[in-house]
Amino acid sequence: QVQLVESGGGLVQAGGSLRLSCAASGNTFSITTMGWYRQAPGKPRELVATITDGVTDYADSVKGRFTISRENVKNIVYLQMNSLKPEDTAVYYCDARGYRWVAPWGQGTQVTVSS
Repeated sequence: QVQLVESGGGLVQAGGSLRLSCAASGNTFSITTMGWYRQAPGKPRELVATITDGVTDYADSVKGRFTISRENVKNIVYLQMNSLKPEDTAVYYCDARGYRWVAPWGQGTQVTVSS
């Protein structure tokens, strides 16, 4: 099984930047895709970005502002968030999956963007 631990969240003013990190441990050799989701209060969890064999994909709402990257040797995935907006406020969760499995969610990391 794969375990995920997110970090890097915090409080930032609109227009600012944050970098989130997610460390994966366990059977990491079987991970094919890693990504980030977020959940704002009262809203469903939504996909933010994914990375698979170096190929990235983003939600329309974050394109051009967020960048996902993965450090394979250390099994860490990052989410660089620039030009943050108040609507980016949410708990951010890391995602890891392989063939026919999905890792359990971590505790998430809170991102709060003030206007």
